[in-house]
Amino acid sequence: KLCEGILNILEKDTPTSCQVACLEALRILSRDKKVLVPVTTKRNLQILMKLAKLDTVEDPLERVSEFPVIVEALKCLCNIIFNSAVAQKLSSELNLAAMLCNLLEKCKDQQFVDDIKCFDLRLLFLLSLLHTDIRSQLRQELQGVQILTQALESSLSVRWTEQYKAAEDRDRPPLSLQETDCAIEALKALFNVTLDSWNVHSENESHQFRYMAAILRHCLLTTGPTEDKTEELH
Repeated sequence: KLCEGILNILEKDTPTSCQVACLEALRILSRDKKVLVPVTTKRNLQILMKLAKLDTVEDPLERVSEFPVIVEALKCLCNIIFNSAVAQKLSSELNLAAMLCNLLEKCKDQQFVDDIKCFDLRLLFLLSLLHTDIRSQLRQELQGVQILTQALESSLSVRWTEQYKAAEDRDRPPLSLQETDCAIEALKALFNVTLDSWNVHSENESHQFRYMAAILRHCLLTTGPTEDKTEELH
């Protein structure tokens, strides 16, 4: 009942601070699988997707004041989809993967979106881990390899000297914690999406994998903010 009450509030036009507080409470409650059973419905997932700006294809991310709401909604979706087989099935019906790819594209060249990008990538990782159909959809229909590789490239701030050769800057400072976390989530999602890609058929796929290999090499030469984070990144 508490979760249902929170979602009823979130469906209304409430102030941002109230939305964030409600989503934080829902995120904690959504760790309990038993709590999720009565509230995992298409309507409730759509409420969260709307708050995460996953229902708007054209609208850019402009209002920075809304960013904390987007992040908390994505965190809730991560918990719910991880803990609920029903939510995993509904995510496919609602075409959630395509909406996440669209949101990731909106994050390009934007400021203050690292947290949005990180939890978008984490949700793509979970979907591609838990749902083989979505893994195939990402690879074949949604240009998932390209989108995820570009997200990784952006997180690592790769500079190119040649087509498949990244610049090596040994004096470069370590990545920030946010940059490292984004890169790690992108790598995890890429692993799932390319898991069955041992047989490359087209020239475009060949280019894409050579491009990815150059970024992965750069990744191995990059350090994170701590020794543990560097190890996790590698």
